[in-house]
Amino acid sequence: MRSRFALLLLLAAACGPARSAGDGPQGDVALPGVDTAEFTPRERHEFSEYVRELPAPCNDVAVPIAQCVLEKRGCDACVPAAQAIAKAVRDGMDRGQVESLYKERFDASGVRTIPLAGSPARGREDARVVFVEFADFECPFCQRIAPAMDQLYEQDRDKVRFVYKFLPLSMHPHGEIAARAAIAAQDQGKFWEMAKLLFAAGQRLDQPDLEGYAKQIGLDLDRFRADMTSTATTDRIAADKKLADDLGVHGTPTFFIDGRQYDSKTDLREWLEQEIAAKK
Repeated sequence: MRSRFALLLLLAAACGPARSAGDGPQGDVALPGVDTAEFTPRERHEFSEYVRELPAPCNDVAVPIAQCVLEKRGCDACVPAAQAIAKAVRDGMDRGQVESLYKERFDASGVRTIPLAGSPARGREDARVVFVEFADFECPFCQRIAPAMDQLYEQDRDKVRFVYKFLPLSMHPHGEIAARAAIAAQDQGKFWEMAKLLFAAGQRLDQPDLEGYAKQIGLDLDRFRADMTSTATTDRIAADKKLADDLGVHGTPTFFIDGRQYDSKTDLREWLEQEIAAKK
């Protein structure tokens, strides 16, 4: 069965571009909230084609993006979608790249269900935007971006729920023991304090190091040692690893924003801001 995305593209191609009250003299589209003032004529024409052809990103709004915006249909994601397309055109993406970006970012088929119960989380519990990170405390890339993740949290803590998933990789000899330490700290309400120390530790992740970090943040050491080796801790790591496999996650760090896997070719700050705007 064809996806809704593919069917609407097919219908748009068959019926031809829709005209609307927002069309300019050459048939180009001007959309409120989308800045195309500095576009070249070619860029404006390409943008107009895309927003006429690509479907609104809400399942219950079966019209193209341009019509959704101009008629103020009940889909808050239409303006962010048009803005993303405008940026893609400005960046020189070809048709295949634009359609691929749109499908990854806005087509409903790209949304995955990610269970959150039991995972460390921070930010508003009722936030409409959920940011999930799969990471390994010994992964050098995870360690490098950890301060940026903290900054992201500080900027958006009132709008976004940040959730951590454990994915210790076999290539990192301390990955699992560090994950166990973080879960043991979570059991005493200090996950984020421990996570910050672990990401800053580099290779200093042996058992004496971990116990030193536990002391530093005021954990009960006997309970910390017991929780590190508990069945519940083993099960938590196994569950997150299985979830990663189910989602096709094979490396760290990997991010999901509202169930969509983040594409590193896109600016993370911009993606998150567009998602927040779409959920207002």
